[in-house]
Amino acid sequence: MTQVSDEAAQVRELGNTTFPRLAIRHAAERPLAPALRQKSLGIWQTLNWHDLKVEAEAIAAGLSSLGVTRGRHVALVGENRPRLYAAMIAVQSLGAIAVPMYQDAGAAEMAFVCDNARIELAIVEDQEQVDKLLEVCEQHPALAHIVYLQSRGLRSYSQPQLMACEALMETGRGLLRNHPGLVQAQIDLGSPDDPAALFYTSGTTGTPKGVIHTHRNLIAMSAVASQMEGLNASEEVMAYLPMAWLGQNIFSYAQWLVNGFTVNCPESQTTVTADMREIGPTYYFAPPRVLEALLTQVTIRMEDAAPFKRRLFAFFMTLARRVGERILDGDASVGAGDRLLYGLGSLLIYGPLRNSLGMSRVRLAYTAGEAIGPDLFVFFRSLGINLKQLYGSTETAVFVCVQPDGQVRADTVGPPVRGVELRVADSGEVLVRTPGLLLEYYRDPQATAEVRDADGWYHTGDAGYLDASGHLRIIDRAKDVGKLSGGQLFAPKYVENKLKFFPFIKEAVAFGDGRDRVVAFVNIDFEACANWAERRNLSYAGYLDLASRDEIQGLIRECVEKVNADLAADPVMGASQVARFLVLHKELDADDEELTRTRKVRRRFIASKYDVLVQALQDGLPEQFIETRVRFEDGREGAVSATLKLADARTFAITAAPRAA
Repeated sequence: MTQVSDEAAQVRELGNTTFPRLAIRHAAERPLAPALRQKSLGIWQTLNWHDLKVEAEAIAAGLSSLGVTRGRHVALVGENRPRLYAAMIAVQSLGAIAVPMYQDAGAAEMAFVCDNARIELAIVEDQEQVDKLLEVCEQHPALAHIVYLQSRGLRSYSQPQLMACEALMETGRGLLRNHPGLVQAQIDLGSPDDPAALFYTSGTTGTPKGVIHTHRNLIAMSAVASQMEGLNASEEVMAYLPMAWLGQNIFSYAQWLVNGFTVNCPESQTTVTADMREIGPTYYFAPPRVLEALLTQVTIRMEDAAPFKRRLFAFFMTLARRVGERILDGDASVGAGDRLLYGLGSLLIYGPLRNSLGMSRVRLAYTAGEAIGPDLFVFFRSLGINLKQLYGSTETAVFVCVQPDGQVRADTVGPPVRGVELRVADSGEVLVRTPGLLLEYYRDPQATAEVRDADGWYHTGDAGYLDASGHLRIIDRAKDVGKLSGGQLFAPKYVENKLKFFPFIKEAVAFGDGRDRVVAFVNIDFEACANWAERRNLSYAGYLDLASRDEIQGLIRECVEKVNADLAADPVMGASQVARFLVLHKELDADDEELTRTRKVRRRFIASKYDVLVQALQDGLPEQFIETRVRFEDGREGAVSATLKLADARTFAITAAPRAA
């Protein structure tokens, strides 16, 4: 009881501070400890807490010279970079509000955020982001200043809005020489209840909304989760996901400043796995799509391995799925023989595999952002990786439910964390009351009123229920859960996750609400399918050609039918077996509005855009012509057309109980 009281007191203390004050505290207590690392030209560069404070103060003073004051919004755009982290601290030091934006967003998406958030100044990484924001300036002339970190490619640019970050910092240092207390005075004026950041939702079901969080919101929830998991200053974290996503911000910014651990920024997105092997993170976060990609890499490597290695891998992975999770959870009932075999497997298979994934030192890993398939979840835990699910959203500062050690299950997201209340409405919708609840949706009081009632309950839009042990089970988005024409439950995400467990399937979209059978669109994983085709001497000229090959169609049919066999063992979901499917002629893309920037499927948009394909599948047609407008990476638009093959898949009789493993 005393320990719980002490922990609660620590959370309250942290909740009464701000991010800049936390940074100052670390700089005072541990000035030479590493705060941030970035790999540049193959070499890791380290920034300690003292130098981070000095850099953030110079940026803050420079921003004040450009008119940044309390309550103003400042955009931050780019990959995870130490100077962008320093810039976020600087913005918040002045009482301004940081607005991280997705670095892969197009100019039109950035223009929406700039207009909605009334952005007057942006701090960006490089020429790519400068070009997009200069285009935004044509529609949003209020954007008066664009500060860039990297000058490469910008030598000939003469637009008056542009300013190098080094020049900004030099201006700031000059101001500080004459007014040394300039920035500290603003930090002292700051309140924990001031808005700290504005995050935009993914827009899965409509236009993105700006979510305002205070310092207290973000710090308190980060502290609660940190205490629960025993996080401390010795952790190593790899920051590789977009800063604009609140999940990444919580793990590599809010929890970083709460605990004072080291955040590592990879050289590029293509070097993340290699950089992880060098750093050996101890605390790791990955949404399901990242874990799916890692599993695909493993599968491809094993397909290319010698027959003996493949058999060895298959034997030990079968063992791992049977006892790996139980050993990880400390289950004493696992026999000595299985423990000995698992130890041998760890030496031969699991350990090298964890090392190749950069997870050899991971003691805690989270997955969140969307539902994860149980097969994928079990795969990583069976390797001895302490992967756990958590549940939350942008509006709730991420941490609502977390699986405690020893209580990790694939079918739940755990109980509510300390301080969070949870109940399920009569409609089946999950309601949450939490200290981390959003302040409001920016400039949208109607939307705020729709999700937050008078008693402070946030309406999540998720369908779920609490099981007998108090753990929350999420079925799907409430709007997506439906029924087949025969009245059976249909949860599309559940079906899609089972399909995506196969390395050959990158994305899947299932349709069945109100219909007599389930049909699905499939995106093949080009790398995995290309490797499979090359080993069979099958030629192809690109994605469309490969996707249309009869052999690939047969391969995907095998995957679909295996999923159907699994579904048949579930008396609740058995009717959701996929009766017909097609392999799409193009990859679903955020630039084409088919996915959000966090790679979530925009199911309603896809259903409308490809209605002719859904109907053709339902009508039993053998093929269907489709022409689709697409947007290329350079901004040009064009069209892709194809006559798609529509295939039947074998379905199975529903059994009364799940089959034995």
